[in-house]
Amino acid sequence: MSRGMIRTRMVVLALMMAAAAACAPKRGNIPTGVTEPDKYLWEQGKKSLDDRKWFTAREYFQQLVDNYPQSPLRADAKLGLGDAYLSDGTTEGKLRAEREFQEFLSFFPTHQRADYAQYKLGMTHFDQMPKAERDQTETKAALDQFQAFRERYPNSQLLPEVREKERVARDRMSESIYKVGYFYHKARWYPGGISRFRQVLQEDPQFTNRDAVYFYLAEAYVALKREAEALPLLEKLGAEFEQSEFLAKGSTLREQVKSTLANQTPGAPAGSPETATEKPTTTLPVAPSDVAPAAPAPAQPASPVVKVKPPTP
Repeated sequence: MSRGMIRTRMVVLALMMAAAAACAPKRGNIPTGVTEPDKYLWEQGKKSLDDRKWFTAREYFQQLVDNYPQSPLRADAKLGLGDAYLSDGTTEGKLRAEREFQEFLSFFPTHQRADYAQYKLGMTHFDQMPKAERDQTETKAALDQFQAFRERYPNSQLLPEVREKERVARDRMSESIYKVGYFYHKARWYPGGISRFRQVLQEDPQFTNRDAVYFYLAEAYVALKREAEALPLLEKLGAEFEQSEFLAKGSTLREQVKSTLANQTPGAPAGSPETATEKPTTTLPVAPSDVAPAAPAPAQPASPVVKVKPPTP
C-alpha cells in the first residue's frame, strides 16, 4: 500500500470520527423527543453522581437549576450539585459545596430534605478538619453546624449519623487543647498544663481520651503537693476505664497519694492549694553580738544624810 493511500485512509477515518462526535448528544444536551427535560437532566445527573463522575453530574444538575426554575426537581438538583462538589475531594469543591447547601437552606427552608442540607453543610467543614496540632477553625465551624442540626431537626433520621460525626469533631477539638497541656506538662510548667487539662474536662467531659487527661492532671497536682485534688481523678481513671495504658501507672500513683494523705499532719491537708504554694515561716537564730546591750537603769538620787546633835548632859 502506497504512502498516498495510507494518508488518504487516515484523513477519511478522522473525518468519520469527527462526524460521529458531532452527531452524538453532548453532555447536558437534551435529546430530541424528551417530553420532561428537567426529569431527564435529573436522572442523568443522578446516574453520573452514582458513577462518581462528579464533573458530568455537575453539568446536568447545573443546567436543570439554571434553565428550569419552576421545576419540582430544582431543589433536588441543588442538593445534587452540593454533593458533586463535596465529593470531588478538592478544597475548591468543598467551598462550592458549602455555598450550594447554604443557598438551598435559604431558598427551601421548609423542604423535606432541609435536614440533609444542614448535615451536608456541616460535612463541608468536617472534611476540612486538620490534625490536632493545627488551627481548629474548620473543626469549630463543623461543630457549630452540627449543633444547629440538633436544634432544628431533633427528630431527623440523620441524627445518629450527625452525633457520630459531632463526637469525632469534638474529640479533635479536645485533642488539640490536650496536646498544648501535655507540652506544658512535659516542660514542667504545671500551671499551664493544669489549665489546659481542666479546660478539656470542663468543655468536653465525654472526651474519648480523657484517661490521659485524668492521669497527667493528677500527676501535675502531685508535683505541686496538691494530693487531695489528685486522688478523685485517679479514682475516676480506674472507675471509667477497663482498658487504658494509664491504668497501671494510675494505680501506682493512687497508692502513693493515699499514703501521703494518710501521713500528713492533721489540720494541714497536703493537697490544699495553700500548703502547695505557701512558704513556711522560718525563725533565724540571732547571734549574741547582734543584740544591742540593754540600757542601764537610771540611778536613783541618794537620800540626804541628817546629822543628829547629841543631847546636852
